[in-house]
Amino acid sequence: MPPMAAAQARAAMSSLSGFPEWLPAGRIIEQAFIDALRTTFELHGFAGIETRAVEPLSQLTSKGETSKEVYLLSRLQAEPGELEADPAKQLGLHFDLTVPFARYVADNAGLLTFPFKRYQIQKVWRGERPQEGRFREFIQADIDIVGDGALPLHNDAEIPLIMHEALAGLPIPPVTIHVSNRKVAQGFYQSIGIQDADLIEVLRVVDKLDKIGPRAVAAELTETVGATAEQAERALALATITGAEPEQVRGAVLEALQGAQPSELLDQGLDELTTLLATAARRRPGALIADLKIARGLDYYTGSVYESFMAGHEDLGSVCSGGRYDSLVTNGKRSFPGVGISIGVSRLLARVIGQGLVSVTRPVATCVLVAVSDEEHRAVSEAVSQALRARGISADVVPSAAKFGKQIRFADKRSIPFVWFPGADGEADSVKDIRSGEQVEADAASWAPPQEDLVPRVIAGQG
Repeated sequence: MPPMAAAQARAAMSSLSGFPEWLPAGRIIEQAFIDALRTTFELHGFAGIETRAVEPLSQLTSKGETSKEVYLLSRLQAEPGELEADPAKQLGLHFDLTVPFARYVADNAGLLTFPFKRYQIQKVWRGERPQEGRFREFIQADIDIVGDGALPLHNDAEIPLIMHEALAGLPIPPVTIHVSNRKVAQGFYQSIGIQDADLIEVLRVVDKLDKIGPRAVAAELTETVGATAEQAERALALATITGAEPEQVRGAVLEALQGAQPSELLDQGLDELTTLLATAARRRPGALIADLKIARGLDYYTGSVYESFMAGHEDLGSVCSGGRYDSLVTNGKRSFPGVGISIGVSRLLARVIGQGLVSVTRPVATCVLVAVSDEEHRAVSEAVSQALRARGISADVVPSAAKFGKQIRFADKRSIPFVWFPGADGEADSVKDIRSGEQVEADAASWAPPQEDLVPRVIAGQG
């Protein structure tokens, strides 16, 4: 691991486990990633929002197995009765951005224009065991499209393709988005005789295939869920199906039924999945691949589901995920079906910084350090720095009027590429590139650094 990457990784894993803190270079990378994502999202017509950090506990725990992950909010000196046992009166920090977004849409339905396309880049909190790529406080970046009453199927392809474009614009290894459809899985299980009451549990067990392996999944399906050995075998056969060619995927699913009649739900799911694959093959070949072991853990997904893996770093797990939800958002009178996908930005950064996959050209924004000949002439140096800043060139003035050699070393230690020397006794100013040693006359009203030196740049590393 490169020295800077190692230092960044140590800084991220602060003494308070699970709450990452980056050194300045890491923060520049983080901001560059966020800016790049935001730019792509806005190019595709998404509007940025930010929701509050807290939601009623009842809202946070209404979908999915999340109760153990929610941090409750309370005051140190709470008034009697303030810490109510009623979940409707307790507040918790949001553990993702989808649940608060659902509430936001319901609250503002009369003010939004549908379909509503939003992006949201914000911190979330989860009370889970910290480990590599998993934090208790981290940044997520979400995009969602929500309709009023209905949402056309083409949005199920739009969302992962936009996210793939956003990820392709980052200096990271290629990412492939794996897709499936909850209707395919549920319809398949119905077709082989698994009871409707057991479908969610079967999905949950099969979703663990990569973690515990096929034997353990088969054992759990038979011993815990109550499936027969034959049903477990067919479920595993479905989970091994992958591919990008729509009709090959359809054929493999029907073959895995081993003669069982496909249910109406299975047919519907296959139509949706193959349409999504065909759209992806036309628009961004190689971006999406069917992977029918994907089910997604949260039970609010109702159709398409997505997980994504970075080439050479599959051990990290999914770097972004999401899916279709038809009944998560409602205000009692209207329903707002949606589809979305989310990147764990901090999770991704921890890997690419920690392994030196990205680096920065310098760890500070400052492009020019203006030297000071002596304290009596500091105002001259301050005027130079102000003139440079007015033209969009980041400049700072050296903190003390030491010998010029020491001032140059000060700039070098901070990786500031240029040192500016105000002219004395009517002489012209000059600026020195301390990397090459080249020094030229310069005027603060017209001089500009090379474009590549104007601001720090994030580049692919050697890791």
